[in-house]
Amino acid sequence: MTDEDGGKTGATRKETLKVSGMHCATCAVTLEKALKSLEGVKNASINLGAEQAAVEYDPSLVSAADLERAVTGAGYGLITGKAVLKIGGMMCATCVRTVESALQSLPGVVTATVNLGSERAYVTYNPDAVTVSEMAKAIDDAGYQYIGTEEEETGEIERNVRDADLKDKRRRIVIGAAASVVLMGFMWFTPLFPFDTAYLLFVIATPVFAYLSWPIFLAAWRALRNRTLNMDVMYSMGIGVAFVASIMGTFGIVLTRDYLFYETAVMLATFLTLGRYLEARAKGRTGEAIAALIRLRPKTATVLVDGREEERPIEEVQPGEIVLVRPGDRVPVDGTVGSGDSYVDESMITGEPVPVRKEAGDEVVGGTINGDGVLQVTATRVGRDTVLAQIIRLVEDAQGTKPPVQRIADTAVVYFIPTVLIIAAAAFLFWYFVAGASLLFALSTLISVLVVACPCALGLATPTAITVGVGRGAELGILIKSGEALEAAERLDTVAFDKTGTLTKGAPEVTDIVGLALSEEETLLLAAGAEQNSNHPVARAIVDRARSDGVSVPASDAFETIRGKGVLATVDSRLIALGNRAMLADVNVALDEEAEAAVARLEEEGKTVAVLVAAGTAAGIVAVADTLKPTAMEAVADLREMGLSVAMITGDNPRTARAIAGAIGIDRVFAGVLPDAKAAEIKAFQDQGRHVAFVGDGINDAPALAQADLGIAIGGGTDVAIESGGVVLVRDDLTDVPAAIQLSRKVIGRVKLNLFWAFAYNAALIPIAAGILYPTFGITFRPELAGLAMAASSVTVVTLSLLLKGYIPEAKREKSEVSKMEIDPICKMEVDPKTATFTTDYKGKTYYFCAPGCKKEFEKNPEKYLK
Repeated sequence: MTDEDGGKTGATRKETLKVSGMHCATCAVTLEKALKSLEGVKNASINLGAEQAAVEYDPSLVSAADLERAVTGAGYGLITGKAVLKIGGMMCATCVRTVESALQSLPGVVTATVNLGSERAYVTYNPDAVTVSEMAKAIDDAGYQYIGTEEEETGEIERNVRDADLKDKRRRIVIGAAASVVLMGFMWFTPLFPFDTAYLLFVIATPVFAYLSWPIFLAAWRALRNRTLNMDVMYSMGIGVAFVASIMGTFGIVLTRDYLFYETAVMLATFLTLGRYLEARAKGRTGEAIAALIRLRPKTATVLVDGREEERPIEEVQPGEIVLVRPGDRVPVDGTVGSGDSYVDESMITGEPVPVRKEAGDEVVGGTINGDGVLQVTATRVGRDTVLAQIIRLVEDAQGTKPPVQRIADTAVVYFIPTVLIIAAAAFLFWYFVAGASLLFALSTLISVLVVACPCALGLATPTAITVGVGRGAELGILIKSGEALEAAERLDTVAFDKTGTLTKGAPEVTDIVGLALSEEETLLLAAGAEQNSNHPVARAIVDRARSDGVSVPASDAFETIRGKGVLATVDSRLIALGNRAMLADVNVALDEEAEAAVARLEEEGKTVAVLVAAGTAAGIVAVADTLKPTAMEAVADLREMGLSVAMITGDNPRTARAIAGAIGIDRVFAGVLPDAKAAEIKAFQDQGRHVAFVGDGINDAPALAQADLGIAIGGGTDVAIESGGVVLVRDDLTDVPAAIQLSRKVIGRVKLNLFWAFAYNAALIPIAAGILYPTFGITFRPELAGLAMAASSVTVVTLSLLLKGYIPEAKREKSEVSKMEIDPICKMEVDPKTATFTTDYKGKTYYFCAPGCKKEFEKNPEKYLK
């Protein structure tokens, strides 16, 4: 969008929208009609050649977001950019609303969402209409600090700003605490001075109070200047009333010496500052997961140029260049190993603790750690295109979203501060004018109500839990793309799986070899010899099995393919036929009772059966099938234990589908369903009132993933930029499906718990501060304690969110408890003894190694490494 008039023209604004997807004059008419139908749009004209829509509208009636919805609702796209802005100085939910309003008021800003926990603003905008510098100015004008964008290397700046802020708060707290002790001492033990003690208290308290409360009053002034009410306004009123009353009492202006609140004012300001200090420290920890991901990015790479090594900044490495990765180094780019072999620790990307062997032709991922070998890697993806960069973007985008449950808090915040101000005023008026209490008591209730109320807890309840929870998911290899996905997972009652490539490996393998007239080894040898010239998937599976078993495949000639039946070939001077029942009929071979039973059993299991005929008789049987993934059965069992119904939707034939489903405990099978029709099956579930998750590979299953309430796409390690699906699993481990649902439910559960405590805290303490318990129990809430309680509420909410950092989903917890990791004595990496390839025994104990180099080094001098 471009603002042609630089802003408003009278009561209207003119902007130009850049639109994609228009093809003809009908498109132009359709879009123009859609825009003009919006209330507040004065005029709209379409330039089909330039793919632009010029719109004149009243910004008080229609927003940029409304224009976008009209364009997309008409079936076209609005070309926008995205920016993640780092912001300092936000304290509460009202600050969030202030920043969002400041950004959304800019022409061209479509959406602006602020995450208080991560202190980020996620903005969708058009670069032609508004610039980042204009957004920065809007943030600064609103009274907050613009630090930079996510793309900029501002990590050090952020840390410095945060450290300086914490140091400043610490200093204020120490000074305030010391002054509070002195003032309390004077108030309790009045020493004999030749002058009035009230003047001494005034001299001690005034500079300390001014130093402590200056940030609070400054923030309140900025809020009022921007016509908003935030917590700083309330706190300024509370501590301001206490201090002004003290001054008036000191100098006998209307009030007497009974109204000296100096220690209360200073203690309140100290407790408010302490609360913000603890809150800032806790908030800084909520983003540790994303910070850890960012730290994985190497800053430099060693590039080979004409045999020479050049150290370059990572930004200067180009696709196609060869990068040298030494032992212990982080792989700087995504690429393919050209030469060398090594074991690479990919745990930081996939969550898989066992290092993976890499050799020529294998792919490696940037940010992973090379083991004991030297690798030369040809860069394929660099910079923003790497898997690590994509993961970071996904996590950041997710942290910038709000689940629907957050709307409760957003609505409450709008009315919160005005309501608190009304309650504080009402309490004062009631106690002083109606109940006949002293002015001192009425002022105390007024101050207590103003400082005990805490919108901070409401503002932090959701973003801190989502920030920590999404970050924890990234550590586990579970990428949650939005707050909506988290909430959708909580409501699920049905999980539907695709079969090929999801529950199964997606490639046929030999599952059974049955010897009849020949042994199993001879059967495999002759079958591989007959099939070695074929490119059929079943043929490749048989040949691959022979080679993996170390069988020397004999040469064949006179090879002939009989379409739909099998092959004929001469192997070792023997005429061989290998195929299905139709092939047996062609060569006039009948199966005896034993062979018929074996073939029938294998066919019933959904496998492709090939019978080997040699010397005119059935000599052996080879069965091929798309085999299940190792964790399929465990994943389905976990889902059923969670009370979820599990189904399978596949394009495969019913017999094979039922065999696969029966093997892993799935009782609802929909077979023969084409990819485009899978979405219709999901819709049928939803029409029955079910909430459905669909698990697929993210490519062929895109329509079904999009239709489902929650799409779970298996990225398989490197393809994390899958558009469809609310959750992407980095690893090809199906137990991550129940783990993702469990994590999502845990995060939303924590959001609800946080909101409960935030609402319960305010609902319980505001009436107590107003004096509701005083007539019956004589209980009042001293202003100092009210300030301390306010500080505790925010810290409690953030601490509850931080507990998610150590959460292990039940589906992963059982595995971690069963498999006790061993430590490689050389490189100190964790090694799973169940999957370890390299071991050695020494003095009656088995030692496990992540790579052959570590084992070899240990065996040279074991005692050296066991000291």
